[in-house]
Amino acid sequence: MPRMLDVGDDVRAEIGDEEADRLLAGENAPGSYDCTSCRTPGDSEQERTSTVLFIGDETAVLAFAHATCLPSQVVQVTEEQLQGAVRSFTAEGRPANAAPEQAVLGVTSGLVLIAGELHPALVVEPTGPIVRPGSTDIGDDFLPLLIEQGFMPVTQLDSVPPVLHGWSVLLAMGQLHAVLQPGTGGGSPVAWWQAHQALQVTESWRAAANKHQQVLLFAAPVGSIGRQPREDLLRDALDKAAANGKLVASAMPLAGT
Repeated sequence: MPRMLDVGDDVRAEIGDEEADRLLAGENAPGSYDCTSCRTPGDSEQERTSTVLFIGDETAVLAFAHATCLPSQVVQVTEEQLQGAVRSFTAEGRPANAAPEQAVLGVTSGLVLIAGELHPALVVEPTGPIVRPGSTDIGDDFLPLLIEQGFMPVTQLDSVPPVLHGWSVLLAMGQLHAVLQPGTGGGSPVAWWQAHQALQVTESWRAAANKHQQVLLFAAPVGSIGRQPREDLLRDALDKAAANGKLVASAMPLAGT
């Protein structure tokens, strides 16, 4: 059965014609796969499938995605991000510190004005309380857990938060894929949050991210921010959360394009 596979020109240039032809003939392509973007199952015999080549400093990993999620493409990442992403491809948007039955993280992108300049930002708010692993407490430990990881409490949005080393925001083809955190024991980065389906960001957000080469990440407990339809309302909600002592933040290097 022929595969409904798309191998882009840039992917073909990297892997060579012979390997590309083998994929198209179905010799090396999996029938079923987990989409590298939305993480749901796919079948290259039944639906159009894109080949996505992640290239690190020393390693390359060929992944597959629904053509409706991602076009066939080459994604340049660091070796550490590549190794971390490979291990985290089964993540489903849950914070690493939360048990599977607990809340998932909602992520909103927007531009935030600080000291007269627009910065690309991600605002993270869980869908429910986050408790410490193994705890029987019914409280919310989301902010204390993040502060322990290096996030800084924010009381007002008047300056750019410090860079949180070892963390990064992974973009590919203008879409948001993951927030990566350091691995345990100094190992390769793993996904702290991974998009169930890659999130689109605006051209202005992407331009600001490319300009600053970093993204500001704000986090607040459930019920502090909400889903705001406009950036001015999002800013108002951030200011209110900061004033109430319910906001932490960090700056993270941008990975990808």
